[in-house]
Amino acid sequence: MDSDAPLAERMRPHALDEVVGQEHLIGPDGVLRKALASGMLPSMILWGPPGVGKTTLARLIAERMGRPFFTLSAINSGVKDVREVIEKASGQGLFSRNAILFIDEIHRFSKAQQDSLLGAVEKGTVTLIGATTENPGFEVIGALLSRCQVYVLHPLDQDQLLDLLRRAMSKDDLLKKQHIDLRGTGALLRASGGDARRLLNTFELCVKAAGTGDIVLTDELVEAVVQGPTARYDKQGDQHYDIISAFIKSIRGSDPQAAVYWLARMVAGGEDPKFIARRLVILASEDIGAADPNALLLATTTMQAVQMVGWPEGRIILSQCAIHLACAPKSNSAYLAIGAALGEVERSGDLPVPLHLRNAPTKLMKDLGHGAGYAYSHDGEGHFVAQEFLPEAISGTTFYRPANNGREEAIDERLRKIWGDKYTSDADRTVK
Repeated sequence: MDSDAPLAERMRPHALDEVVGQEHLIGPDGVLRKALASGMLPSMILWGPPGVGKTTLARLIAERMGRPFFTLSAINSGVKDVREVIEKASGQGLFSRNAILFIDEIHRFSKAQQDSLLGAVEKGTVTLIGATTENPGFEVIGALLSRCQVYVLHPLDQDQLLDLLRRAMSKDDLLKKQHIDLRGTGALLRASGGDARRLLNTFELCVKAAGTGDIVLTDELVEAVVQGPTARYDKQGDQHYDIISAFIKSIRGSDPQAAVYWLARMVAGGEDPKFIARRLVILASEDIGAADPNALLLATTTMQAVQMVGWPEGRIILSQCAIHLACAPKSNSAYLAIGAALGEVERSGDLPVPLHLRNAPTKLMKDLGHGAGYAYSHDGEGHFVAQEFLPEAISGTTFYRPANNGREEAIDERLRKIWGDKYTSDADRTVK
């Protein structure tokens, strides 16, 4: 191995048994291990975060199967490059059938580029191994995805990352000549973000920064070299969707601690504050609603305030709003009500508006009975008059059910008082 190569490259595994992690795929009972043993290797998409071994696995699979191995990067390869590789794989001798074509970052391929793979994959001219950090369900065309198995690679955990460090210190030709006292690992692990390549290269950088002789590696040294934490956050990728999902679910679950943490992850990753504020407005209505009517007002004001104040102070406003919404009583009754009503509209179609509710701006309309029999609610006791407001065909159907939480308890009490059992006694008429 070239001594000038980065540590991560020098430590690249040469056999499946040397790979750290991914036991569910290449362990004794792993699906990939079994596929290799059977000799029946499917085309596949390896989906996982950076630095978990996607490229390494592809190379080791090709070596294990004894097949020709072609590799393309979606960043600098086009349809022409794909066709040239397929043409070589269709030839004789060295470039015979059953070659493996590895495409790194396959999610960056356009539809036309992915289409150019279909025929070769379907005929078995090549076995495709695509690597991606993005959800293949979104980024790989359906026709190609249906011809591939999707294998998910997991981030490396703390023990696996520490095992990599110990291996590097004991087996790398350069490192094992040095005496390294690893007194702190927290900063290294944080800087790695579960990425083995980043961990090893950061470790090597810190060792070089420590000078010669006996080397003492502390968290303080690592932080000085790294210059602060490196957050892995792609505003266009899965991290974007996963973290906003965790943020919303934490608020819905009434956990202000987790809500602020995931907010901080987005802030540190450079997320658009207007995107965060919009999601808070939606959540205030979807997950809190009438249980705390002030939640929507606060969220709307938060969006306006963030736009007015700007960054970085806007993060404080977002934090206040997130904490309030997390601590507020929860109800999804408004969300369920409009969903139920839309379902009824789809089922029953355009039911006629009852005559007494129709508009009657002309004499003809009045003569036809429009508006006849309508009782003005404010004339009744408590500003209420019992009358039918739904089409006759769905009279008594319940769409909105107040939650037994927050302000909705009072709403429920009032509705029961004025309507009696009209919307609660007949379960068969309740829209699910």
